Amino acid sequence: MRAGERGDTDVAHEDRRPPAAVLFNALGADYEKAFAHAPAHLSALEWLIERLPPGARTLDVGCGTGRPTAATLVAAGHEVLGVDVSPVMVALASRQVPGAEFRQADIRELPLEPGSFDGVCVFFSLLQMTRAEQSALLRRLAGALAPGGHLVLATVPADVEDLELAFMGHPVRATSFGPDAFAAVAEAAGLTVLSRHDALFTPDHPDGGPEPHLFLYCRRDTARD
Repeated sequence: MRAGERGDTDVAHEDRRPPAAVLFNALGADYEKAFAHAPAHLSALEWLIERLPPGARTLDVGCGTGRPTAATLVAAGHEVLGVDVSPVMVALASRQVPGAEFRQADIRELPLEPGSFDGVCVFFSLLQMTRAEQSALLRRLAGALAPGGHLVLATVPADVEDLELAFMGHPVRATSFGPDAFAAVAEAAGLTVLSRHDALFTPDHPDGGPEPHLFLYCRRDTARD
């Protein structure tokens, strides 16, 4: 096979990659430029940091390039594990936030020890999962929180399933819940939704348009069976 050719095994391997890995491998640092300075995202991080104990163990689900979430948590003195399915994003994050630990993994499959985190961030990392997968993952994340721990959760609220659309010039398929239904999913997972915040944000990208964003500020109140 000549250099540059792709064999059947290469194609098959790419076909097995999660759609989110394909998308965010392509976006790379452009995603950080478009979204890293969203005011509501930064406010949610401030809210979480105010409630974390010193040197808290935190989990950043869908960590992307590590900025702003992991970088902000590390700067506040906390221990961070960032998880992303995209090897490009994990490589960027490891370079940009050397004080955190980053792991390339599918969070749906990553073992999570019960009660092992004081705080969890889930910023827009569920949208390429089915509704059943989103619900199941939130239950696992709630279980990974120590009692009294806090979780901040953000999505694009919409009553859609497997909707085909363009995101920053790339085709994607997205699934989400309406605002009340999404809050109900979080509550059913074992989280107490303390407050919610709606925002409208336009990414810094030529193909970006105004997006509705929903942030849920949550706490795990009791031990789970």
